[in-house]
Amino acid sequence: MADPTARASASASALFGHRIVITRAVEQSSDLVTKLERRGAIPISLPLVAFSTPENFTPLDAALRRWQEFDWALFTSANAVQSVAQRAAATNSGVLRPSSRPQIAAVGPATNEAATKAGLHVTYVAKTHLGLALAEELAQQLRNRSVFLPRSDRANPDLPAALKKLGATVTEVIAYHTLPPTNVDRARVTEVLDENSDAALFFSPSAVNNLADLIGRESIVQLQNKITIAAVGPVTTAALRHHGVENIVTAADTSADAVIAALENHFATQANVSDATANHASGATHG
Repeated sequence: MADPTARASASASALFGHRIVITRAVEQSSDLVTKLERRGAIPISLPLVAFSTPENFTPLDAALRRWQEFDWALFTSANAVQSVAQRAAATNSGVLRPSSRPQIAAVGPATNEAATKAGLHVTYVAKTHLGLALAEELAQQLRNRSVFLPRSDRANPDLPAALKKLGATVTEVIAYHTLPPTNVDRARVTEVLDENSDAALFFSPSAVNNLADLIGRESIVQLQNKITIAAVGPVTTAALRHHGVENIVTAADTSADAVIAALENHFATQANVSDATANHASGATHG
């Protein structure tokens, strides 16, 4: 039998009973799913992105052989960490052995956690969880330094451009490919993202763009009138706005706790407005 205290805590959450659609890959969502379930929410998986290994490992392998020659390695996603760690293990490179070089920076808590689990010592975690923030916040340390930057083939070009403006020598390699979903079609999206769901969480512009390809811009615009649209970070928010979505709940950062806090605040506010409206109507009737 479930812990009565846990049941009471879950029922007290503004998320209790709400169906929350998670559009990121299943393997990236376990922590978020657990925390949603603890609050009595109902997580629904609808992966709108998929990932694959590079078609050509040569650039990545060459960079890994030079691992200790770099001053910094910048990781802008947990996927980049996992791809580098897996390839390092496969090629028996020295990436996972303790070393003072390179220093390692992570874009946010999820990336930091992935790096730590992989055995990497993270020197710096960005205060603002954006790739460009790594260049801005570490400007003095990165100036005229050698930087390893493993990324997706769809990564934003702003970060390498900013690093080069600092005089850094940037070795940017494709560590993984970001792809459209393989097991999700328009029918599945329409089935999940309807009035029976209460919110949909978007974690990347790729997920937003893939949804637009599946259902079209007009359907995305209409979606905001049916359910709550939540974005993790300003880049994903900008992608939603590009496709015509204006009503967006934006999490303060990329952590699961921030996503949950943003949703709880949103649904609590909705509930308060509904209660106030009901009380006003009751007063008008019986006063």
